[in-house]
Amino acid sequence: MALATHEVTAEDEIRELLDSWLKAVKAKDVERIMSHYARDVVAFDAIKELQFKGIEAYGAHWKACMEMCPGEMTFEMHELDVQAGSDIAFCRYIGHCGGTDDKGQEQSGWMRATICLRKAGGRWQIAHEHYSAPFDCESGKALTDLKP
Repeated sequence: MALATHEVTAEDEIRELLDSWLKAVKAKDVERIMSHYARDVVAFDAIKELQFKGIEAYGAHWKACMEMCPGEMTFEMHELDVQAGSDIAFCRYIGHCGGTDDKGQEQSGWMRATICLRKAGGRWQIAHEHYSAPFDCESGKALTDLKP
């Protein structure tokens, strides 16, 4: 009887990377989080700056984000879609993120996320990341309470 084999695909590798990244985020382990990024990453995060260029700048931002949430992290990926070629890929998902404040209350919201990856030296890395929230044009306020 022949044993069934499963060929590991680029999509499998990327889903594994994202799972590892998500575990690092929930553990608030900035060093482990940053190990998933390319050194020349460019990130468009939803808070603080217009853009972050390079792993040092984005790592400092991640550290600051973790300090804003003294309690447990909330970070979930919903509706994850992965499209992968041999060395370039992109993903999109609806994210629910935030954390527990110093009073023990969860402060979280819903965001849109796009991640672009490239494979170099046999390893996938996040080269670009973009988080955003829809906003109300009249008030200028982000609509982070919308749900998928």
